[in-house]
Amino acid sequence: MRKFQLLMFYLLFTAVCIGAFARNKPVASIPFEMVGSYVVIPVRINQSTSLRFILDSGVRNTIITELLPGDSLLLSFQNTRDLQGLGRGNSLNAYVSDGNTMKLGRKLQFDNKTVYVLKDDVFNLSSQTGSKINGLIGSDFFDNYIVELDYTSRRLRFYEPKDMVVPKGYGVMPMTIEKQKMYIHLSVLETDSARRSIKMLIDTGAELSAWFQTLTNKAITIPEKSIHGRIGEGLNGEVTGIFARVPQICIANFCVKDPIVAFPDSAAIADIVRTSDRDGTIGSQLLKRFNLIIDTFNKKFYFKPNSNFNKPFVYNIAGVEVAQTLAFFPQIEVINVWKGSPAERAGIKVGDVIREINFEKVFSMTLSDVRGYFEKSSPRPLKILIQREGDVFDVELDMKAKI
Repeated sequence: MRKFQLLMFYLLFTAVCIGAFARNKPVASIPFEMVGSYVVIPVRINQSTSLRFILDSGVRNTIITELLPGDSLLLSFQNTRDLQGLGRGNSLNAYVSDGNTMKLGRKLQFDNKTVYVLKDDVFNLSSQTGSKINGLIGSDFFDNYIVELDYTSRRLRFYEPKDMVVPKGYGVMPMTIEKQKMYIHLSVLETDSARRSIKMLIDTGAELSAWFQTLTNKAITIPEKSIHGRIGEGLNGEVTGIFARVPQICIANFCVKDPIVAFPDSAAIADIVRTSDRDGTIGSQLLKRFNLIIDTFNKKFYFKPNSNFNKPFVYNIAGVEVAQTLAFFPQIEVINVWKGSPAERAGIKVGDVIREINFEKVFSMTLSDVRGYFEKSSPRPLKILIQREGDVFDVELDMKAKI
């Protein structure tokens, strides 16, 4: 009798395990590459060659910014459209193509997708990242499946809603969806005692921790200790503003300490604040500290801290921005110098080519390696060898952190 009971228990246990495995089996598992804090995935559109896109939940649809030698793509255009986003001074016009098929890997296919093609490439993503990038893949990427974004193993997993069982250890919070974009509420500690709940856009394509609006009476207070610099390039132009540390940002009960956040200048965000009740954006430098499961069907946002969680937050102390200006060749050129920064005080100018950093040749470095030097606080100056036209000379940068 006891043997019979043990056999029945074993069969029942096996059936439960098999059932759980079957329910958690993804439709597809796609590897991705981390370029800086961007998630980059290979995608085929219709019968195209393999193209590389940044996963950017801050835009609605796929945007092609550039095609490089060897890329092949056939689209049918219906009209043109102005794209709206952060920035000031520019109107970004794009060709519109509807009804496209997008393929990831061998199994996964998305049908009837809208693709925009920029008339002018304002982002220069390949030179800005030092890696081939053809554009941005937007939030409609999350419409067809529950998507697991696993930063630990660098894989995207896709699940049918009926088959998904959330693994243990994940926290969960409600998510709202407005105009195909996803929002959650975070808790921010402004001072040592003032805590506030804020509504934030989930933007995997924003290479920052978070930015906060500054125009309404519910805006987060800007800390006194801050610097002014260039935040990035929005759909409608350059975005500048203030960088500072806030004491704490929390996703539910998981809190990061002293994150560096941005407060964009009012002109860059005026249109967004006027048409939305959001308080800002949570970006990739904070999101990558968690493994995520995004469920647009049940409007749930799942999160679990990973090995990035306790890493320190950094910023561009030097105030110099660089790009790889020659395709497939590691020439690192200065493309922007922040006003009042150590780089400006040292005499660095746009167009300067960086040859060496602390006596190490830049030729053997990635663009991320170079930027890492500019983000590392040190009591000692950073020594840089600059080439400007026919001259080569040394400069030193003060790398003491100001925030």
